Amino acid sequence: MLISRRSWLKIGVAGACALAAGGAVYRLAQAPAAASRCALDGEALAVLYAIIPVMLGPVLPAPPAARAAALTAASGRVRDAVLSLPLATQLQVQDLFGLLALGPARRLLTGVRDGWAQADPAQVAAFLQSWRTHRLQTLQTAYHALHDLIIGAWYADPSTWEAIGYPGPPKALLA
Repeated sequence: MLISRRSWLKIGVAGACALAAGGAVYRLAQAPAAASRCALDGEALAVLYAIIPVMLGPVLPAPPAARAAALTAASGRVRDAVLSLPLATQLQVQDLFGLLALGPARRLLTGVRDGWAQADPAQVAAFLQSWRTHRLQTLQTAYHALHDLIIGAWYADPSTWEAIGYPGPPKALLA
């Protein structure tokens, strides 16, 4: 059976109209989403748990229990840092983590084939390096956002200062 070009175009237009109508019905049936604060949970936490050890490297403790506690604390501080940002910036960070969590986007943009929980640190390091030096400014900006959130949240906590020999702010500033 051979379909004429005219029939093919009619089928395409009908399909596009059906999709548009379905989208309109879906939007009307759903309550409007209120702008809410960013929640880094689920797959976003898996992204953080894969990226934090690569970015912090040897600064994290080696024993497994201490390392797990440090990762949990660091991801909590990143979440708190994101919540302290303006709402528009929080939504951009949430979009970044949503993109990294989406399977096809994760594979295409990062090269991480399986989920973040199974990501090899070498894969994560390669993806971070490629984003850091990428020719697209958007990916460089995304890398710097991840870097600044993780490094900033880590070193904002006084308990991490001893590992780098930082004695803390001058006492005159604290008075």
